[in-house]
Amino acid sequence: MNVRYRVELTQYERNELGALLSRGEHPSRVLKRAQILLAADQGVSDEEIATSIRVGGSTVYRTKRHFVEGNLERALSEEPRPGAERKLSGKEEALLVATACSNPPAGRARWTLDLLADEVVRLTEHESLSRETVRRRLAENDLKPWQKKMWCIPQVDGEYVARMEDVLDLYADEPDPQRPVVCFDESPVQLIGEVRQPIQPQPGQIERYDCEYRRNGTANLFVFLDANRPWRKVKVTERRTAEDFAACMRELTDIHYPKAERIRVVLDNLSTHSAGALYRSFPADEARRVLRRLELHFVPKHASWLNMVEIEIGVLATQCLDRRIESYSRLVAETAAWEKQRNAARARINWMFTTEKARAKMGRAYPKPAAASGRRQRVKISVTRN
Repeated sequence: MNVRYRVELTQYERNELGALLSRGEHPSRVLKRAQILLAADQGVSDEEIATSIRVGGSTVYRTKRHFVEGNLERALSEEPRPGAERKLSGKEEALLVATACSNPPAGRARWTLDLLADEVVRLTEHESLSRETVRRRLAENDLKPWQKKMWCIPQVDGEYVARMEDVLDLYADEPDPQRPVVCFDESPVQLIGEVRQPIQPQPGQIERYDCEYRRNGTANLFVFLDANRPWRKVKVTERRTAEDFAACMRELTDIHYPKAERIRVVLDNLSTHSAGALYRSFPADEARRVLRRLELHFVPKHASWLNMVEIEIGVLATQCLDRRIESYSRLVAETAAWEKQRNAARARINWMFTTEKARAKMGRAYPKPAAASGRRQRVKISVTRN
């Protein structure tokens, strides 16, 4: 018997459905059920509801039946769907995970979904296995064997700790104009020109540029950052040789900090960052004059994050360099404009990592002092009475 269900909503239920549709925060299936109930409440036929809302007649019938036999919540809720049975058993899924974590077959750089599916078919009794099944099982275990990430594993030894705490203590010192702390580093930049003129954005249309470009060589950026005041300097050079480094150090002492007694410079372990670079670039007396006013502090190897200027270079890359810059002269002009604006805004790096936090966070990685090697020797004294 074909039962016809009649929907009669209360004013409260109409308000609830109206609020649900106005927010639009629910899945489309829930919103369509709400529209079905409101239309049925107004006496619209099932055929007209199905046509206007673009659903099947069975959907209209089920929604009305769930409301009449149950309530509003049941009519809007999603019934559980059993779905198909999992194709892989627990042991077979464990085999898939173990295979994905093993070395790929000979001649292949990494596992792919197709390779894993073929391997599981070879190791089990399945005749076939889809890529989607493999993908879902790997996603459940948060595995992506086709991806890999390069990272540096530092060796936290006595030298690492000594350099780290030396730099952190510099940042924690009270600012002293006679002994400023300046962070220094460099960054390579590619000069890239357009082959075709980009199309400027318009209302309703984003900027468009051609995927083809012209490579016009490279340049280098030397970046200075004062750790205690809102000042930075970007110097553009064609190379980053020892002579360029020496010229930067002389500019630091003679141009940027001519009145400072000693400038404490934080820098990384690049081969050109050395006192010898000044002797290779200047006469001995000139090199010695500059070095007398410099105090070089090196961050640990594989720990460039300790150099505060790395953060500033990231800001420079995001705000200024994230585009195609075609020539050396334009790179000079653009970085100079960015530097002027950033200094005028008095922007500073808010450094929060301290020696105390390093010891609390990395204490277990710190080297342990060697135990006393010598043992107290017991001396046996014998006394003979005459």
